[in-house]
Amino acid sequence: MTPAAPVAGRCEPRFAPVREAFAANFAEHGEVGAAVTVLLHGRPLVELVGGWRDAARTEQWTPDTLVDVYSVGKAVVGLLLLQAVDAGAVGLDDPVASVWPEFAAGGKAPATVRHALSHQAGVPAIRQPLVDADLWDWEAMTTALAATEAWWEPGTRHAYHTNTFGHLVGELVRRSTGAPPGERLRQVAGPLGADMWFGVPVTEHHRCAEVIWALGGTPPAVDHQALRGDELMVALGYFNPPGYSSIGVVNTPSWRSAQVPSTNGHATATAVARLYAALLEPGRLLTPALLAEATRPQSVGFCPVLGEEVTFGLGFKPTTARRPFGPNPGAFGHFGTGGAVGFADPATGLAFGYVMNHVIPRWQSTRNRTLIDAVYRCL
Repeated sequence: MTPAAPVAGRCEPRFAPVREAFAANFAEHGEVGAAVTVLLHGRPLVELVGGWRDAARTEQWTPDTLVDVYSVGKAVVGLLLLQAVDAGAVGLDDPVASVWPEFAAGGKAPATVRHALSHQAGVPAIRQPLVDADLWDWEAMTTALAATEAWWEPGTRHAYHTNTFGHLVGELVRRSTGAPPGERLRQVAGPLGADMWFGVPVTEHHRCAEVIWALGGTPPAVDHQALRGDELMVALGYFNPPGYSSIGVVNTPSWRSAQVPSTNGHATATAVARLYAALLEPGRLLTPALLAEATRPQSVGFCPVLGEEVTFGLGFKPTTARRPFGPNPGAFGHFGTGGAVGFADPATGLAFGYVMNHVIPRWQSTRNRTLIDAVYRCL
């Protein structure tokens, strides 16, 4: 018999429906382990943890439990590059090759920093066959990415750079700031008290939750000969190297220690919420003008990777009717595979973080939707 999931933490009385929704996710929606944090003008209203950080349900989730937050990290590595833009180290409309000359190969010379941040740079997949050992080698990944022939003329269309986004934007961070994305993240997150990492130190691995993939743990082989065009691009984007999407490697020390910023950022729910709360403080992390630019639609249209109409900002995703961050226009954030999400709502001053370890491969889920809806009912 599966033990009842423990739920602990603080929740202000008027936010009791959030606690009820959180508990219901375990009882009714298959949640294994999770945490949710809600800040209003920086003040914590909800900081809940629940369930188990292992599949065997023997280790309880605690406030310092780290877990892979998947694409929630895209907005974070995007923020690091936007800070370099704010500092004048690189411009949004500068060519990527202005700071990364090797990237101009393969028809990518027209790609700009703006294109990189909005999934228009033309490299959602690496063409050169790679192995999982390459994932642990930042230079191997970025060299292969720079050498890849563009899948389209940069700036003429978009496709979600599911995994390559982290190496593309992360290398721009390294080239423009002198610090790799993991080091630069600690410089930003540390002063915020945000427990968030690209590359978890070995000394902190004991805090990492086991990720449980609902669809199993073996990546499919990509048939390079049978696939063409967008089909090949999508398959390679997910599975070249085979573990690029984390399947089969997610709970290994190598994955946790590596820097794969699009996919393997690890954080607590409170860390995610604190980062978004800081973004709502004018000028603290970004200048208001650049934040406004980053969170408005930059590219709108059909995405062959996600299989639907999608709106991209610069690193952040603006709220849309299809993928809303609450009911208010102007909210911005990013979802992650399995339903993890971080967002900020300037209209209310609300910052939200939700993380979990039972991964159902889609962004939106009954779990995150019920939590977000419950929060807004309490405001």
